[in-house]
This record gives sequence, C-alpha cells and structure tokens, in this order.
Amino acid sequence: MLRTSITPEGRFLVALHRPSYTIANYREKDWICTLGHTENGTPCDNRKNFPEGNIEVAQGKWIYEIPNAFPFRGATFIDSEWADRKATDPSSIGLHPAGNCSLKNILQKYLKPEQLDEAIQNLPLPVLYGLAANSTDADELVMMAEGCCRIEHNANGAPTGLRYVKGKDGKLRPDIDNFELFETIANNPSLPDPYKEVMVLRPGVQGESEIVGEWQSPGSHVFEYSRSNSYIPWGHYASNMAHDAIRYRTHDLSLEDMLGLRHLYYQRMFCVMAEKVGVTAPGHRETISPENLDTLRMNIIKAVNENTEHLATLWGWNFGYDFASSGYRLHASHQMIHQQFATVPETVITVGGKEKIPAYSSGDLIADVVERYSLKNRSDFFSDFLAALRNNTRTDGKKSEQSLVVWEDENVVLFVPKAQVSQWELQLLVTADSPLGPVGNALEADRTVRRSIDRGILIAQRFYAGLNARMVTSIEFSKRVGVINGQRLFYSFLPKLPWSMGAFSEEQMRFICGHYPEDFAACCRRLEINITD
Repeated sequence: MLRTSITPEGRFLVALHRPSYTIANYREKDWICTLGHTENGTPCDNRKNFPEGNIEVAQGKWIYEIPNAFPFRGATFIDSEWADRKATDPSSIGLHPAGNCSLKNILQKYLKPEQLDEAIQNLPLPVLYGLAANSTDADELVMMAEGCCRIEHNANGAPTGLRYVKGKDGKLRPDIDNFELFETIANNPSLPDPYKEVMVLRPGVQGESEIVGEWQSPGSHVFEYSRSNSYIPWGHYASNMAHDAIRYRTHDLSLEDMLGLRHLYYQRMFCVMAEKVGVTAPGHRETISPENLDTLRMNIIKAVNENTEHLATLWGWNFGYDFASSGYRLHASHQMIHQQFATVPETVITVGGKEKIPAYSSGDLIADVVERYSLKNRSDFFSDFLAALRNNTRTDGKKSEQSLVVWEDENVVLFVPKAQVSQWELQLLVTADSPLGPVGNALEADRTVRRSIDRGILIAQRFYAGLNARMVTSIEFSKRVGVINGQRLFYSFLPKLPWSMGAFSEEQMRFICGHYPEDFAACCRRLEINITD
C-alpha cells in the first residue's frame, strides 16, 4: 500500500477521527485532598479526579489525520480545538519577540561598579549559560566574554584578537576557559560586532578549514570553507557570510547575500560534476561568473550519458543558535548565516569490498514515491500534487481561507504543505520544466530558475523572521543527475518552536499540529515581505 494524501483526481485525502468511547474505571481507592482555598476561604479539592464509575466520552475532540504526500514523512494530526482557535484569527500565529534582558541593570542597584564584573563572573554556570544566550545588554556580554577567554586589545581597549596557548598535543589553540559558554556569548546578536569578529568570525579563528571559494560584491561578502572534519566522505563545504558582512538575523540578509551563498553552492556542485564527465571548468583562483556558470552547466548536460555516475546533491541550512542553562544545545548551528552542501555518490562499497549498495540521498526517497505512485495509479505524482495544491479545499470544510500558496512566480511556488512535519513548515517546489523534463536538480535549473529558487528561499526565511522564529532548518530534496523520472526539485523549511521540539510522537513520524494549514498560509500572506534586487 502506498500511503499518500495525493490522489490521481488531484486532491488531498484528509481523514477525520470523531472519537466516542468508554473508559473503564479500575481504581480501588479515592485520594481526596484539599488543593488550596479561594480568596474567601472556600476550599478547593481534587474530587473531580476520582470519579465513582466509568467515564463516558460521548463526543471527543475531532482530530484530523493527513497522510504526508511523501509516505516516508509519516502523517500529521491536527487538534481541532487548538486549530479552531487559530482559525478565528490567523494573524495570531507567531511568537512574541524576545524582550530586553540585563542582569547587570538589576545588580548595579545593589553593588558598586567595581563589584559588578566579579559578581557576574562568579554566577553559577547554568545561570551564566542562560544569561549568555538571552542577554541583550552589550556591556554585560562583553564582561562575560572577557571572563571566559583571553582577549587582546589595542591602546584604546578595542578587541584585536585572542590569546593563544599550546595544547597537550603541541598545537596552538585560543585560551578559552569554557568553550560552550564562549560559543554561546559569541553567537548572541547583542554582542558588539568587534567581539564577534575576534571570537568566531575572523577567517581561521574556528580552526584550519581551508577557504576554497569566495563571492564578493558591493554590500556582500561570502567565503566557501572546506569542511574536512565532516562525516560526509566525498567532501563537504560551507558558504559562510564573511567577517566583514555580519549577518546574525535573516532580517539582515539581502537578496545579494542569498545569491552569493547559493552561487558558491552551484559553483562547487557544477565543478564536481564537470570533472566526473570530463568537462573542463574555468580556471583556478577565480569566481566563475553567473553567465559562465550557466555555460558550464549546459556543457555538463551535453556530456552526461548512460555511463555517467548518478551523483546527487546535498544542501542544507541550519539557522539559529540556542543553548539551554541545563547544558543542552538546542540547535545544530551558530547564528552567523551559512549554508552547507556536498555531493553524494551513486553507490558505496561494503566493508570487505564484496558488493556495492546505494549511497543514501534523501532525494532517492522522493524518486521511490514517484515510481510507486506511477505503478499504482498510472498517473504522474507531481502533476497530481500540483493539481491538489491548486484545487485545495479547506481541511475543516468551512468557508474560509482555502489556498495553501503563500508566494509564487513563473518558476517556483512557496506553500504550506497539507501535512506539515513541523508546525509552520513551508515548502518550495520548482514548477519550471527544462528540455529534459521537470527540473529535478540544480544542474537542470537555468540561471532564471536558480534565481527564482534563491529568492523563494529568502522569502521563506523572511516569513519566519516576521513570525519571530529563531531556529529554522532548511533541506533540499533533489533528483540524481542524469535520471529522467519526473521528479521535481523541492525544499522543506522546518522551524523549531518552543512547544514542539520533538518527542516520542515525532520519532514515530506522527506530527502534531495546532493550526489548519490554510490558516498558516493566510498568516504568511498577511506579512509584508519586500525582496528587492
């Protein structure tokens, strides 16, 4: 059985649980006690917790169950009670912006100025972690930074670098007392930029990863780093905003920044593919222009044949950073904006060298769905998917917001998936076709389509910024190079929200949602997002 919400009729399948049941009461004793009293002294007790007989649930909350369009992503369950409240005012969806936070402003009421620094340095570590992550007081953060590492200064007291010491292995390392605290302070947007630069942004300060690419234009600057310490065996790269183009918030990210971050991804992937098919890439020690990059892309496509290895691309973006006072890191990345990418081989040899198995790529899971759907329904999956998106009717059947689309142009559509695997999930689907059929990967996307993708990714992030989401993971699902199967390139954007960080339900691929997808789409459309060239 192929479990998907997409049908050949071009509509979404939505199931509805209308529970009615009896709960047998096996309790032997009552444990009645007083919980407290009202203002006038009337006692409040817990006798409602100890019913005499069985419990009859004649009409429980309606729960909508929506199979994900892609079976491997499970199913979404929408609690109608929660979602109905949001439906009355979709603009209520969002997080409150973080407020001002300064322990120094409180302590200085009770301590002398010369005592402040010592008091903050001697706070219990969990309190320091919480303050490092949440303080909006630049002076306070500077105090904490100066206390957890050795910073060098010029004659005016401005930071100029870090003090280095030799480790047990003989290598030089920054003199840092507590790395987690150091990193949390450095990733706080309120830390003054000169401190950010010397602590984590200056090239080389975070290690010896080689810089192997660069994008520079008026107002923007991006480096490409080789991530040689990665688990990805074929080479793993990251495009990072440079130390002189500090971007800690997506509100600060321009279209030019996004084009630079993505250009380095396209450039690296195309050059890797060119080498595989025997196409000569432009010379070394220079950034390939967008025009020459498209020429290289077309030459690669011409050179692809039945003997070409079916490479896949891997692209992702973790935005945001948080560190709990308990010591748990709450997101996998730092706030300075960066994106990561790699190529994935077609096969990998097993230990012992006796056989080959397919190398894992998430896009292959989409290919499996497309193939199984075609065999079962004699229909094209993505054609039906797009038809369902265009023909969507509201999940709860009411006469209100119907559309799932939040933005589109002639090449891509940004929308709320009917079944979200994260509250507030958005997806970006390429609707454009190439001479080879639907655009299924970056290689098949011409410059115009790539620009639409880049713009769509930035718009998605701006929506989240408008909703005050501070941690977002973005992933790409792409088709393998040289494969013709009707698969379309798409991206999934997954914010982490305070009340749904993931638990046993999510581990079972059961995703709980407190709003109808149509209402979240309406909420996004109401935000004013301006992206200018």
